[in-house]
Amino acid sequence: MKAFTDKISGKSFLFLILAVILTQIPILGSYVSVINTVIHESGHAFIALLGGDVERISLFMNTEGVTYSRQSTWAGSFFTSMAGYVFSSFMAFLSFLLIGKKQYKILIVILLGFIVLNLVFWVRNIYGLFWLISFGAAFLFLLAKGSQSFVNNVLLLIASVLLVDSVKSAFDIMYISLITPKSAGDAANLAILTGIIPVQVWGILFFIQAIWFSYIGLKKGIFKLGK
Repeated sequence: MKAFTDKISGKSFLFLILAVILTQIPILGSYVSVINTVIHESGHAFIALLGGDVERISLFMNTEGVTYSRQSTWAGSFFTSMAGYVFSSFMAFLSFLLIGKKQYKILIVILLGFIVLNLVFWVRNIYGLFWLISFGAAFLFLLAKGSQSFVNNVLLLIASVLLVDSVKSAFDIMYISLITPKSAGDAANLAILTGIIPVQVWGILFFIQAIWFSYIGLKKGIFKLGK
């Protein structure tokens, strides 16, 4: 364990701890965590568009979200159901990878791209619109007024929140799949679609991929920051 933590810069480790604490604060924590919900639901939407249509996305104050889409094929439904957790885990990995390479501007463009796409095309419920407008405006203000070091710290905090929430949400769906399988959302949908692979297996797979993406994200991201 000591060899592991020694590779991580004190600053990066601090931001991960800060993200864990921040996401547990009532109201504020949920507000910040919606960034992961936006990524998750956008993953569903992007894949749905490859073979179907996206009607709308709803974002809620409790960090839950729903993507309403129509699929014409079994494969479309299958990959759309898989996309949410995998996409949010991949985005956490990509965020740390870009930070490790000091590609802050690219990460800014990606994050703003998610906000703009959802605001223009998909999100129509009141809280969802409030979140996109307020978070987007605050993000732009920080970019315009904040120093480069401050902006970099904000991006590291967002990346940390994405990593923490991608793992937490994947763990939650695994736990739900083991305790109340019919309520396991995407895992339950995949079990129905495949027929032979039980919901518990999908829940476990979602958690494993989240851990894997987190590991390689940390390895290629904050390990480099600590050098």
